[in-house]
Amino acid sequence: MTHYPLLGMLPQILWNSWRIHDFLTESLKRHGGTGPEFREIFQEAFGDGIFTADSDTWKYNRSLLHSLFKQRSFQMFLEKTIQNKVETKLLPILDNNDHVMVVDLQDVFCRFTFDNICSIVMGHDPNCLSIDFPQVACEKAFNEAEESIFYRHIVPKCVWKLQKWLQIGQEKKMVEACETFDQFLYACIESKREELKIGRDTIASALTWFFWLVATNPLVEAKILEEMKDDNLVANNNKKGVLCMEEMKNLVYLHGAICEALRLFPPIPIERKQAIKADILPSGHRIDPNTVILFSLYAMGRSEEIWGKDCLEFKPERWISERGSIVYVPSYKFISFNAGPRTCLGKDLSFIQMKMVATSILLNYRVQLVEGHAPNPSLSIVLLMKHGLKVRMTKREI
Repeated sequence: MTHYPLLGMLPQILWNSWRIHDFLTESLKRHGGTGPEFREIFQEAFGDGIFTADSDTWKYNRSLLHSLFKQRSFQMFLEKTIQNKVETKLLPILDNNDHVMVVDLQDVFCRFTFDNICSIVMGHDPNCLSIDFPQVACEKAFNEAEESIFYRHIVPKCVWKLQKWLQIGQEKKMVEACETFDQFLYACIESKREELKIGRDTIASALTWFFWLVATNPLVEAKILEEMKDDNLVANNNKKGVLCMEEMKNLVYLHGAICEALRLFPPIPIERKQAIKADILPSGHRIDPNTVILFSLYAMGRSEEIWGKDCLEFKPERWISERGSIVYVPSYKFISFNAGPRTCLGKDLSFIQMKMVATSILLNYRVQLVEGHAPNPSLSIVLLMKHGLKVRMTKREI
């Protein structure tokens, strides 16, 4: 990409903003290729929790969360919370129409995960996912903050700093969004506020793109359903397809399909790192102290060098061995959950939630895309669809 004086890469990025992730992927193919600034960009919305912390503070926060996530009692609480939300809210809302219904699945998933995170972190269910789909100010504020953070990544620092000082544009929206957060979370400590934001949209993003891929690949849908039939989950489950953790352990093909969706559409499509001291990358490039590096997880998931010539295909089979078990893929290759010391602590819990939602919907409904609906990515730090995922839900008889 051309680097213009003062403006840098901004003109090209703005010109291609409607397809920013594909544009970055193409640019990286052509050219072969946290720190204090990170905290400055994210801290206003995410506070001083594990997501923005460094050094000893980060190690302390991470050890606390790691201890919590590994407790069997917490895992059982999480499973019970999700099952209850699926049984009492998700499926009844989808059952509200006896015939074919059109629904924005992305909106449903955002509300579902927001309620779950609030229930788990704060012990309070805001009931965003209800039959009348109420407008929730805090949920809207999440989206505004994420778009503002994305904006800070693509414009020169002096531009968003000036907007912040003048209180105009995206920076004004950021301030208003943070005020809404404070009103909603005034009784919560900072780390809980951050857990709430991270968990809500990333899982909703993963589920949204997963169902879009399944709806556009009927053979994959058929194999997922066949796997559940072969495992007698349909016959043994007398509720509504709300499976527990034990029942989901043998769903290898479903696991592969979710991994494949995360590879092609990582919930966090761009990562930002800053060098503390001089270093040399494996590619041989020298990095000076305080150098900021942006790398595209979206582009890495579509790289022939990493995933082969079929990298653009949706193939759950690439995650399954000849013996029918899950193929281990190093986190530095499959980087949707980050890698190294900052690997996502909630990875396993995220898979549990995604599988519980996916199985409950697929067992009960056939999902078809609304004609003419384009799944354009939003300009945000989380890879959601700009106009949601409009689908037709038809009750399934298995």
